[in-house]
Amino acid sequence: MRNILKMLMLVAFVGWIFVWIMVSTNVFKNKWTPKMAKYLNTTYFGPQGINLVLLTVPMMFIAVLSSVYLHIQKKPTQTQSKWKIKGRMGRVMMVMNPLGIVTATEFTFSLLFVALLAWALANYLYLSYHVSLHNDDNAKIWQAKFRAFGLRIGYVGHYCWAFLFFPVTRASTILPLVGLTSESSIKYHIWLGHISNFLFLVHTVVFLIYWAMINKLMETFAWNPTYVPNLAGTIAMVIGIAMWVTSLPYYRRKKFEIFFYTHHLYGLYVIFYVIHVGDSWLCMILPNIFLFFIDRYLRFLQSTKRSRLVSARILPSDNLELTFAKTPGLHYTPTSILFLHVPSISKLQWHPFTITSSSNLEKDTLSVVIRRQGSWTQKLYTHISSSIDSLEVSTEGPYGPNSLDLRYEHDSLILVSGGSGITPFISVIRELIFQSQNQSTKLPDVLLVCAFKHYHDLAFLDLIFPSDISVSDISRLNLRIEAYITQEDKKPETDNNHRLLQKKWFKPHPLDSPISPVLGPNNLLWLGVVILSSFVMFLLLIAIVTRYYIYPVDHNTGSIYNFSYRGLWDMFLGCVCIFIASSIVFLWRKKQNKEGEKESKKQVQSVDIQRPTSSPGSWFCGHERELESVPYQSIVHATSVHFGSKPNLKKILFEAEGSEDVGVMVCGPRKMRHEVARICSSGLAKNLHFEAISFNW
Repeated sequence: MRNILKMLMLVAFVGWIFVWIMVSTNVFKNKWTPKMAKYLNTTYFGPQGINLVLLTVPMMFIAVLSSVYLHIQKKPTQTQSKWKIKGRMGRVMMVMNPLGIVTATEFTFSLLFVALLAWALANYLYLSYHVSLHNDDNAKIWQAKFRAFGLRIGYVGHYCWAFLFFPVTRASTILPLVGLTSESSIKYHIWLGHISNFLFLVHTVVFLIYWAMINKLMETFAWNPTYVPNLAGTIAMVIGIAMWVTSLPYYRRKKFEIFFYTHHLYGLYVIFYVIHVGDSWLCMILPNIFLFFIDRYLRFLQSTKRSRLVSARILPSDNLELTFAKTPGLHYTPTSILFLHVPSISKLQWHPFTITSSSNLEKDTLSVVIRRQGSWTQKLYTHISSSIDSLEVSTEGPYGPNSLDLRYEHDSLILVSGGSGITPFISVIRELIFQSQNQSTKLPDVLLVCAFKHYHDLAFLDLIFPSDISVSDISRLNLRIEAYITQEDKKPETDNNHRLLQKKWFKPHPLDSPISPVLGPNNLLWLGVVILSSFVMFLLLIAIVTRYYIYPVDHNTGSIYNFSYRGLWDMFLGCVCIFIASSIVFLWRKKQNKEGEKESKKQVQSVDIQRPTSSPGSWFCGHERELESVPYQSIVHATSVHFGSKPNLKKILFEAEGSEDVGVMVCGPRKMRHEVARICSSGLAKNLHFEAISFNW
C-alpha cells in the first residue's frame, strides 16, 4: 500500500512540475490551451477550469494521499528502534551568508528553481516579442516591449507564490514526505519571499515608468471592472513592501514586535493580490494557500483552549522550565517545539519554545524551557516569579520532525550546543533513556559539548533527567559532558549569593485542560479528511456559483461579469469550506478526546497534592541534594567543566574519527552552527553526519 501511494504521489508531482515547465511556452498557450479549453473551461468552472485541473487538483491529491501514507507508515517498535541522524536534505555543500548552511540537495533544487524562473521569463518574453506584442496604448515599439518585460516579470514572480506558503504550514502533510518540518524549512519561505517581492517590485517600477512615458500615470489607481484592477496591485505592493522591509534580519532580531505585527498583514496582501491577478491565476497557486489556511484555522481552534500549567522551575540563570499536563495519546518527537500564548502579557503574540520532555518517558506531562531574553519572556519571568498561583496559558502544537526523521544508528552521537541551544538535546537524551529500557536496543555513545557564558548557566544540566528518574533507568546510557564557561576563568569561590533552583506549583482552573492531539501530526487521517472534504465542497460550490450565477451574466445579459468578483468568490467559498469542514471534524475529535482529558486531569490533580519540602539547588554549586537525586551523581562524574575557553570543535569532532559512524547535531548561535557545518563538510572526516537545529524565526 505504501509503495502504491508513493508511486501515485510521485506521478502526480512530476505531472504538476511538468505543467509548470510548459505553462510559459508557446506550445502550451497556442496549441494545448485551445484544445483543453473545450473540455476543461466548462460552464461549471469557466476560464479557471484549465488551471484548476492541471495545477490545483494534483497538489491537493498529493496532500490527501500523504495523510494516508504518513498514517500507515508504522512507528518502529522498541525492538526495531534504531537511532540515526538522517540529515534532512543531505550533506552540507557550502556555508555562506546570507544563505547560511546549504546542503547539496538544497543547492541542486535552488539551481533548478532559478532555472525554472529563467526558463519561464525567456519563454514569456519570446511570446511577447516574437508572437504577439500587445500595444493597446499605441506606444512606440520599444515602449511596448518595455511594458511586456514588466508584465512578464510579474508572471515569473507568480511562480514563487506557488511554493511560498508550503514552508509555513506547520502541520503540513507535504513537508514530511521530503524529511522537512516547518521550522527547518522556514528559510525557504524567506528565500521565496525575497525573490517574489523583488520581482514584483521590478514589475511595479517598470509599469510606473511606462505609464509616465505615455502620460497615463493615473492608471496606477485604475480599477477596471472587466480586466486587471491596477489599484488592487498597487495596494498589494505597498503592503508587500512593508512586510518585506520589516522581515529583514535587523527587524526580526532587534524589533521583533514590528516584524510580528506587520507580517500579519499577509491576509490583506493575499486578498488584494488575488483581486489583481484574477481567479484563473489564483488557481495556479491555490494549493499552498488553501492548505495554509486549513492549517491556520485548525491552529486557531486549538489555541482557544486553556492549557493546564502544572508547575514551573526557575533556574539560577533566570531561565524557566514550564510543565504542562498532556493526554497520554499525545506523541511528539525529540527537538519538537510548542507555541505559547499568555493573554495577560500580549493578546496576539505567540512564541515558539523547545520541548525538553519525551512523550515516551513522560506520559502525562510536557515541558518547555524558556530563556529570559526580550520583553515578552521578561514579562513572563516576572509573572512566574511573583506570588501568582494560576496563569492562563494557551498552547499550539507540538510541531517537530516526523518520527522516522530522527532515528540514530551510529556508534557515537555528538551534540554541540551554545547557551539555551542545549534544550532540544535534553529531549534527545531523555528519548535515549526511554530507548535504553529495552535491553535489545543498541545505544550510541553520547558526547554533549555545551558552551555557556556564566557558571550559573550550568543549571541547564539539571534538566537533563526527569525528576522521577531512577538509577536503573540510566544504567545503560553512556553519556559524557564537556561544559565550557567562556566568560569566567574559574569557579566562583563562594556561593553565598547563589540562588537555588526553585519549583513552583500552580492551582488548576476549571477551564484548564491537558494538551491533547486534536488534529495535526497526531491525527493525520482526520487531517486528510479535512483537506479532502473542504476541497471537494469548494469544487461543488464553485461549480454551482459559476454555472447558475456567473455564467448567465456572461452569456445571457450581454455583459461581462466583474473581473474582481470572480477572485473574491473563490476566496470566500474557499474560506467557508475550510471553516465548515475543519469545525465539524475538530468538534468531533474534541468530543472523542474528552474521556482522555478527564483521566489526565485526575492524574494531574493527584500530582498536585505532592509538594516539595525544599528547593534543590544546582548540583554543580555544592548544595546537597535529596536521596532521590542519586542518579545525578553519575552525570556529575561524567562532566568536565572548562573555564575561560571555548570548545575546540575541530579537535573534538576529529577525535571521533575512530568511530565508524558519528552523528553530529548542533544548536546554538549562527557562528557555532556554521563552524560545525564547515568542519563536517570539509571532507577530512567522512564519518560525520551533520544536522543543524535553528529556531531563528
